Amino acid sequence: DIIRGKDFFIGHEQRKKVLEASLKATFHNIQQGMPSLKSLTNDEVREYWWALNRDQVWNAITCSAKEEDSYLKTLNNGRMFLWNEKCGHDLSSVPTNLDYVPQYLR
Repeated sequence: DIIRGKDFFIGHEQRKKVLEASLKATFHNIQQGMPSLKSLTNDEVREYWWALNRDQVWNAITCSAKEEDSYLKTLNNGRMFLWNEKCGHDLSSVPTNLDYVPQYLR
């Protein structure tokens, strides 16, 4: 959410501004380094970067997950769904089910 600019940054307002300025500069640098991205807005570059790198972010988040760790999700019908594959070590199945759900609904 932070990368995509959709995070509810709860905390110090000045830190939020510093973080957002840093991200904006980072994505501007990415945009300048790739001619195909020059016509995109900063938000579009962020989404583009996220689509290309979400698997690497998931791998970084779960790199030290243990064999028995799991990811739990509640379905609409109230049932619980348990996903494992070493909680992220199966890179072919990065969980993206929450990418477009507003943060306050998770």
